[in-house]
Amino acid sequence: MQYAHNILETIGNTPLVKLNKIVEEVDALVLAKVETFNPGHSAKDRMALKMIEDAEADGRLKPGGTIIEGTSGNTGMGLALVAIIKGYKCIFVIPDKQSIEKINVLRAMGAEVIVCPTAVEPDDPRSYYSVSKRLGNETPNSWYVNQYDNPSNALAHYETTGPEIWKQTDGKITHFVVGVGTGGTVSGVAKYLKEQNPNIKVWGIDTYGSVFKKYHETGIFDENEIHPYLTEGIGEDILPGNVDFSLIDAFEKVTDKEAALYTQKLAKMEGLFMGNSAGSAVKGVIQLKHHFKKDDVVVVLFHDHGTRYVGKMYNPEWMAEKGFVE
Repeated sequence: MQYAHNILETIGNTPLVKLNKIVEEVDALVLAKVETFNPGHSAKDRMALKMIEDAEADGRLKPGGTIIEGTSGNTGMGLALVAIIKGYKCIFVIPDKQSIEKINVLRAMGAEVIVCPTAVEPDDPRSYYSVSKRLGNETPNSWYVNQYDNPSNALAHYETTGPEIWKQTDGKITHFVVGVGTGGTVSGVAKYLKEQNPNIKVWGIDTYGSVFKKYHETGIFDENEIHPYLTEGIGEDILPGNVDFSLIDAFEKVTDKEAALYTQKLAKMEGLFMGNSAGSAVKGVIQLKHHFKKDDVVVVLFHDHGTRYVGKMYNPEWMAEKGFVE
């Protein structure tokens, strides 16, 4: 009989799906690595499992402990899944710009959720970075995950996502395009792929309001780049330890409006009901089309599922309120 012994055994081995109508103007084969086939419906399941297993192995996470993390939602979902199977409690701190669907899902999975203001400095005591760190220090028998600087984050993608993409493309991949947030996905996948073929180009998709693109190009952390933005899951107002800028060939920025519109287009044109960062990523591929040739194989990674954005990018009233549609 073929069955998984628990839900965690279904993490990984997600499919590559050819994009068609939405990338008609791109003169290359464009394949989407659809991470929503993970049980928590996002790429974050991979690193959640890896981070917990590594913390168990070296004693940072003890039996019956409490897992504490600041999350935009998807990492929390992955951690909650692992915690349920392994018997841990979870406290997640989430910024208030995230969709109510994400907050409700985390609570449905048994986690305690604390919502913090988005529009404050990272070192402000009210920020979700600061609150999660404080709870990690104050809560008995707890472990603060810190996905931004935890090396197990990138290692999970080096050990699983990168090898899967290499195998699925029969080593023919020429470009990897992915939204960058904590940096674990881009750095882990890029490290593996460039070890196989140093000529593979890696493009990070960034958003306006984030520091990544300018920092990569100039080495300057420019606070004037930072302003609130609506795109979820990519971009940062900090430099996470997991972003290895040396592995990223270039960054491309995509606007909030284009990210939202292309998130909808993926559903309507390809039947791919994806999250907000997938819209950013596919629009990034289109903006980069002059970099691709006919025989190139471009892999773009789609991080999470559209169910988390039903009240936002898939809601006509929300889209009109933000000025993205008439």
